Amino acid sequence: MEVTLRSATPEDAGECGRIIYEAFKGISGRHGFRPDFPSVEAATGFVSGFIADPSVYGVVAESGGRVVGSNFLSEWDAIRSVGPITIDTDVQARGTGRRLMEAVIERGRAGAGVRLVQDSYNAASLSLYASLGFDVKEPLALIEGSVAGGVPGGFEVRPMRDEDLGAVNELCRRVHGFDRAGELQSLAPVLNPFVAVRGGQVTAYASMPNFWALGHAVAEEDRDMQALLAGASAQSGAPLSFLFPTRQAALFRWCLGQGLRVVKTMTLMAMGEYVEPRGSFITSVGY
Repeated sequence: MEVTLRSATPEDAGECGRIIYEAFKGISGRHGFRPDFPSVEAATGFVSGFIADPSVYGVVAESGGRVVGSNFLSEWDAIRSVGPITIDTDVQARGTGRRLMEAVIERGRAGAGVRLVQDSYNAASLSLYASLGFDVKEPLALIEGSVAGGVPGGFEVRPMRDEDLGAVNELCRRVHGFDRAGELQSLAPVLNPFVAVRGGQVTAYASMPNFWALGHAVAEEDRDMQALLAGASAQSGAPLSFLFPTRQAALFRWCLGQGLRVVKTMTLMAMGEYVEPRGSFITSVGY
């Protein structure tokens, strides 16, 4: 099968959305999990936003005049984020996924590092990414539900304001060694961000605590993250949904004790620069 790669265009959104939906539905269904996208329309809307974003590099694979796969690299900040990558179900396991990954890896060399998140039950993708040079960094759990307890004394949890951005970015730099300012700006129209304030200072923030695919969170300490999650749970009007790095054992047990439940497990992988986090954190589907 002859495959060529080219940049994604708005006209590709419909076919890419169909492939994304069917590919994720197929792999998750075979392992007894719900699909990441509830419908073709949801997947198409998601990929349409990525294609329209000038800070996201999209590449499609074509064969016989039709799109058979796609991959994306978010370039909002110094750390690049891969995905979603999907191949049409009738042409999988023929090397197209590797070529799409090689294309975004080459593109990502301009950044400080490249990261991705994969479903831990997907042995094929784990093997592919490792063979291409990605290292496993964090075991993750997709956690959902509502926090049973309230915000502890000494904390205020409220929606993020424009004037919080400086403190938020500085907090992210202290914990991770980089900030996500470009991401927060690019995704601002769809985010629902919250901050936790202790002693008059922003000590935690979450960009979108109800949607694990796009949301991330950073906190100085576990107690700041606990307050943030409790406040966001009470104020956001929807169950929490986030990717939690389970090496944070005490905070993981707190989440379970609050009634939050694990939906599935995933893996954070990285290539290039990686600084061990110096605080509490929650990843997005990219990093």
